[in-house]
Amino acid sequence: MLPEGDFSLPGSIGRSLQNIRPTTPETDKETLMTMLNLLSQPESWERFYTYKEGLTCQGSFLKYLRGFIDRKEYLPVCEAIAEGGKFPLPHKAVISKTGSRKKRTVYIYPTDENMVLKLLTHLLLRKFDGLFAPNLFSFRPGYSAKDAVRSLTKACGKQPFYAYKVDISDYFNSVPVAQFLPVLEQAAGEDAKLFRFLRELLEEQYVLDGDRAVTEQKGIMAGTPLSAFYANLYLRGLDALFYERNIPYARYSDDIILFAESREKTEQYAAEIRECLSEHGLSVNPAKECFSAPEEGWTFLGFRCCGTKIDISPVSVRKLKQKMRRKARALLRWRKRKNISGEKAAAAFIRIFNRKLLEQSDDSDLTWSRWFFSVINTTESLRQIDAYAQDCIRYLISGTRTKARFSVRYSDLKRLGYQSLVHAYYAETSNPF
Repeated sequence: MLPEGDFSLPGSIGRSLQNIRPTTPETDKETLMTMLNLLSQPESWERFYTYKEGLTCQGSFLKYLRGFIDRKEYLPVCEAIAEGGKFPLPHKAVISKTGSRKKRTVYIYPTDENMVLKLLTHLLLRKFDGLFAPNLFSFRPGYSAKDAVRSLTKACGKQPFYAYKVDISDYFNSVPVAQFLPVLEQAAGEDAKLFRFLRELLEEQYVLDGDRAVTEQKGIMAGTPLSAFYANLYLRGLDALFYERNIPYARYSDDIILFAESREKTEQYAAEIRECLSEHGLSVNPAKECFSAPEEGWTFLGFRCCGTKIDISPVSVRKLKQKMRRKARALLRWRKRKNISGEKAAAAFIRIFNRKLLEQSDDSDLTWSRWFFSVINTTESLRQIDAYAQDCIRYLISGTRTKARFSVRYSDLKRLGYQSLVHAYYAETSNPF
């Protein structure tokens, strides 16, 4: 059973959680001793596979998962966990942030251990979903970006609301583990073995940087499966505080937006958010802190909403164009270096962006297109992206930015496999709402 009532969070945040209770799924009897027991049960893995199969996961991931389950490759990891053995160290990796040249640090466990942690995260997010307020939309069963936008537009209605949007600076890797552990312990309740296992992972001082074991502050470790659950749990008090005051607000992991009837009110609420984050050892990213007036609209999760129009945000469009430009330049250099045809370079560009935009590149829940298509109600940004992609392809085929590139016909692009985002959007849905 889970503890009820205040979770020992500061002031009104703690009090605001009293009316939010964890769910009690049918598996509670099975997890009376510890949820970790479920990790070695074939039924748990089959349900997990069915869930992934129902998403848009790439076929290669599903094939790998199927083999992993059939060969019971999870059992050695589960046995090591049950025996209290030392869990392998995560590898540190520095990668480019999506659509930019900025870097971020992520942590990656070995493949088998990572897969077991994926299942554990899947179970945790469902077992403890009742702890979270309805205005939290990240990594939750039955919640999506579409639900977040719908909720906000419904809450605002036709009133002239002011908006405040902010990102938490390096949220995952900045969470103070010592401050987070009491929150995690009370959430775990009587499942002491689960808490002990999670605590040991969080308190591990070392990570692998190449072949060297190094120490560093890594917080809840961005990139690891469990970080999704931790990110929801740590700031759930902040979510509940605004939910119980009936203030239009939404959080998706490290992204927060709220609305008020005046600029002064949004500034007041912004100060409350900053204070709460400071109490939790966190801070806002000043470069992504934004106030907007009603006539300016608002952006959230890559969307721009202004009146009744919902489109892809200009920042998201710009980042995608930048990525296309960099890739086109790289492929043109490759074409010249290898002395290959322009059509071959263009076909490579098309494959890369078809996969990135319309297909699934990993085991994440949503493709780029499904993230946006289910929410937007205009094709304005899609047409911009299509035009830019076509220009990049013509550039690769012709090798020039002059008018000569327009000798490459649209039918030539289609023959190489090009797919228009606008056409794909209308093929999927003509009315996402």
